[in-house]
Amino acid sequence: MPDVKERAARKEPGAAESASRESRGGNTRESASSAQGHRSCMTERVHDASKLDCQLEERSLSSSSLEGKVKDTMPSDFWEHLNAQLSAVPPDFSCALELLKEIKEILLSLLLPRQSRLKNEIEEALDMEFLQQQADRGDLNVSYLSKYILNMMVLLCAPIRDEAVQRLENISDPVRLLRGIFQVLGQMKMDMVNYTIQSLQPQLQEHSVQFERAQFQERLNKEPRLLNHTTKWLTQAATQLIAPSASSSDLQDCSSSAGPSPSDVAVPEPLSPAMVLSQGFLSLLTWDPENEEFPETLVADRARLQELESQQSQLTILASVLLVASSFSDSGLFSSPQFVDKLKRITKSLVEDFNSGPEEVMQSVSEQVVEEVHQGLKSMGLAALSSENTASLVGQLQNIAKKENCVRSVIDQRIRLFLKCCFVLGVQRSLLDLPGGLTLIEAELAELGQKFVSLTHHNQQVFAPYYTEILKTLISPAQTLTTKGGSL
Repeated sequence: MPDVKERAARKEPGAAESASRESRGGNTRESASSAQGHRSCMTERVHDASKLDCQLEERSLSSSSLEGKVKDTMPSDFWEHLNAQLSAVPPDFSCALELLKEIKEILLSLLLPRQSRLKNEIEEALDMEFLQQQADRGDLNVSYLSKYILNMMVLLCAPIRDEAVQRLENISDPVRLLRGIFQVLGQMKMDMVNYTIQSLQPQLQEHSVQFERAQFQERLNKEPRLLNHTTKWLTQAATQLIAPSASSSDLQDCSSSAGPSPSDVAVPEPLSPAMVLSQGFLSLLTWDPENEEFPETLVADRARLQELESQQSQLTILASVLLVASSFSDSGLFSSPQFVDKLKRITKSLVEDFNSGPEEVMQSVSEQVVEEVHQGLKSMGLAALSSENTASLVGQLQNIAKKENCVRSVIDQRIRLFLKCCFVLGVQRSLLDLPGGLTLIEAELAELGQKFVSLTHHNQQVFAPYYTEILKTLISPAQTLTTKGGSL
């Protein structure tokens, strides 16, 4: 692949343009009454934008665009129609022209504002009026244009797409080549979107914090009791830390197997703002849907918290299954990454419907796990499970369906402890010393922890002034001013 200076230019940050298309309303009574709803919608949009993960995948495209139509009819209809047109005598170029027009628009969208020379070159090489004239004469050279487009893609693509573009250069069939070009161009569009989001993320984050706080303050000025549920939520969290329940004590006991860092986090004294908040955030993952006193400061994140709760529940079942299965198997079996990954994939697919029928799901899981364990032991030349151990394994796996199951309860507490560590210490540090039973789901825990930290830390940034005032009434001033792991 040639070393082109224009490619280096693609790596430099480009200016990103954004414009609000929302109605600003008028001076009428109707627009005034809708202003609050509009502000709420805008707040949600800014809030959502600040939480983008900076990596998007191709989404469904507008059906009005040719690209959308091609996606809808792939892999046969569109390309078969194009092939039939180009193979006709004389050839019909109408479909090819539409495709070239769309490709031209995509290429132009990949350019930075300062790349005017390339823009002019593309406009000239893919002048649709001139290409239409060639098509009318029957001498439109589709293969030549495809090669030109490929050369332009070499200049514009990110290094990760070099290999894909290079493979296209070996395709001689014009329809297959255009199809490959269109596919890779779609990937290049997403590369540009991801790059733009990454470059804007700091500004989005900063703006979102200021904007959301200002909007909330405006509501608070009109509704002085707006923080009542938030105050009650934090008070309950502090109470749980001062007078821990049985489950809280179990949580602290589990920390002993996780090393010094989780132990430090789990000790309820001295009470700190970070500890109260982490306890409060964790309580939201087990929030009763019937409880309408949800904290006002977290209403915008309620759906995300429910998703995290669902993900945590599935990880609890997954880790419980792996822990039980590994206790019945030779250590060499669960030392095989391939075996563990396969068992995890099977279990994950089965436990997706756990809440709809725990007993039925765990029966299926037990059957599949036992079969995989037997096959794994056999393929590695290890001793097979006895009939007695097999029956015991099946029974223990099926017992995981019960909420009070000991293994399930301990795993659930340890995952919650891990999330608390993530909030106070960060994800990477928390992963260094995982509690027992969680090592086999380290990658999944890292993903869950990152989502939890991203959500809670953003919320903490936005509402820190309000949380600080509430916490002043719950803990001593000295603890409120703690600078290491305890301050807001």
